[in-house]
Amino acid sequence: MTIISFGKAQLSDSLRISVLLKTVYIQTYAIDGVTFEFANFITKRFSPEHIENIIKENPSQLIIAYQNENPIGAAQIIYNSHCPIRKTPVPELSKLYVLERFYGKGIGFELMKEAEQEVRKKGFKEFNLEVYIKNNRAIDFYKRQGYVSIGNVDFPMEHNTYENLVMNKTFN
Repeated sequence: MTIISFGKAQLSDSLRISVLLKTVYIQTYAIDGVTFEFANFITKRFSPEHIENIIKENPSQLIIAYQNENPIGAAQIIYNSHCPIRKTPVPELSKLYVLERFYGKGIGFELMKEAEQEVRKKGFKEFNLEVYIKNNRAIDFYKRQGYVSIGNVDFPMEHNTYENLVMNKTFN
């Protein structure tokens, strides 16, 4: 029997979360293969040590979807973020990653719902996210969840920048 559950990331899961994040990032963004710039970025950003630091800093900022106790998706909240468009403090959904084989099963929706509940519990009235302008699948998903575009920003990676869409949702 398949059991899907959601919970805060555990230090003991850092290695598995690291592999999950790297896998989803490659599946989503390696449209030209794995460049050196790309490899450097994911090796640093998704290292087990970096994941451990995130969990230690604030366990409620990394929510994991598990199938039979194995990570299959993750959502990361950055509470001390600022909206790059309006220059105001707004928490940010930094990541919403689901392994490709679990697409279409409501995992992303549930992770989003869990992240939004965490943000609301802390008293915030809105939530931001940035998404690569060419990631139409994700943009469509976020629109279905009530997020609206408020502008564009550049995401720097070594010598290149990539245009991201900034999206926002306000809570009633």
